[in-house]
Amino acid sequence: MLTSLSSAVSGLDAYQQQMDIIGNNIANLNTTGFKSATGNLMTSFSNTLQAATVATGNDSGTNPMQIGTGVTTASITNNWAQGTINSTGVSSNLAINGNGFFVVQDPVSGAQYVTQDGTFTVDSSGYLVTSNGMRVQGYSNSGLSTMGSIQINTTGMPSTSSPTATMTSYAINSQGIITVNLSDGTSFSRGQVLLQNFTNPQALNSVGDNLYSTSSAAGGLASPTAAGSSGLGTIQSGALELSNVDLSSQMADLITAQRAFEANSKIITTSDELLQNVVNMKR
Repeated sequence: MLTSLSSAVSGLDAYQQQMDIIGNNIANLNTTGFKSATGNLMTSFSNTLQAATVATGNDSGTNPMQIGTGVTTASITNNWAQGTINSTGVSSNLAINGNGFFVVQDPVSGAQYVTQDGTFTVDSSGYLVTSNGMRVQGYSNSGLSTMGSIQINTTGMPSTSSPTATMTSYAINSQGIITVNLSDGTSFSRGQVLLQNFTNPQALNSVGDNLYSTSSAAGGLASPTAAGSSGLGTIQSGALELSNVDLSSQMADLITAQRAFEANSKIITTSDELLQNVVNMKR
């Protein structure tokens, strides 16, 4: 009976974690670039009441008798399948159609992160930034050779352009190349948004704000690379990738976790009643 109590307690803990995971998935139903998570369970240690014996002569042998001690969470994995891409019409909004992550940098600390949230804007200094001010990384010069924070302005415009020309618009193609259009009718490549990819994205650590910190366990490319190469997807300008949370599936999992939690609660109640009966037998 004490084993049933501990098993049920482990069940309550495991299914509470399942509820936490599902709750977070549903809460992020409309979070740009969010990837849903799944909790995977495994059995705990089993107590062996009788070991298996080998058949000998007229003895057919016996199978082991074991009683498990409950359940535990084996792992929490993210579903990295692509979400629906939704058109926004905003040139600075970017979505990745396929594999890959944008690389962004904290301008204060210099720390770099990756994200699949392409809700970018152009700040007052011309930098392409995330909603919390992280600067998008890639080729930062018109020659597409220098890595750094991307600016969208007239720096590096060709000598054939008018010295007084101003930027009228810009466009970002599927390879991430940023083309700046000038008031004199000329245009030039200002920079290029590059992407990073990982062989094991499950090893990325979520740090909030739709950002992930990298580690050697994730197995990333040697350096950010042009979209459409090295197994990377292409970039779609004027669009955002929506969350890949399947609400109907999450609701079904929620009901399953709720019923399992209730069943484990019932085991605790029943075990308590049996223990109470044992105590009362002494009276």
